[in-house]
Amino acid sequence: MQISHDTRCALDHAVGLLNTAPGPSADGLADLGALRAFVAAHNVSDVRPDRLGPADLRAVHEVRDRFAEILDAPTDRAAAGLINELVANAGTTPRLTDHDGHGWHVHYFAPGACVADHLAADGGMALGFLVVAGERERLRRCAAPGCGQAFVDFSRNRSRRYCSNRTCGNRMHVAAYRARRRLP
Repeated sequence: MQISHDTRCALDHAVGLLNTAPGPSADGLADLGALRAFVAAHNVSDVRPDRLGPADLRAVHEVRDRFAEILDAPTDRAAAGLINELVANAGTTPRLTDHDGHGWHVHYFAPGACVADHLAADGGMALGFLVVAGERERLRRCAAPGCGQAFVDFSRNRSRRYCSNRTCGNRMHVAAYRARRRLP
């Protein structure tokens, strides 16, 4: 599957945001400091972490919840409806840009948009591209018990099952090996 740099970045932001949701561990976006760290770590363009406030945190939590609904949607049609609503509410304004040496690409958020609208517009469009390409199943949750982290499977044959082969994948392979060794 060929995917442009900006779409991959938007998917990384969406998955990163999904993986901050409260689960087995604490909420990864529990406070404003965590949101600022997320924006800085993901190098979200046109967003200054030092200008984020409590309203931004609440709005980003809502976007994260919408991304989770899209991930868990039972059909492409249901996902498409959720994506359309998300993107429309973000006030999508496609524009060409060539910042940071990445060549020409499209940003879907309006200039000066708040961080939530930025993530919703770009992430929503990237998720939409997966639906259009018939590749929504590439967005999935880790198969390791107790994990549930989201990831996008970019493997050629869509065979990736774990969020990370170094952690969950290795843990599951070791458990399977030990189970085989216990057999008579």
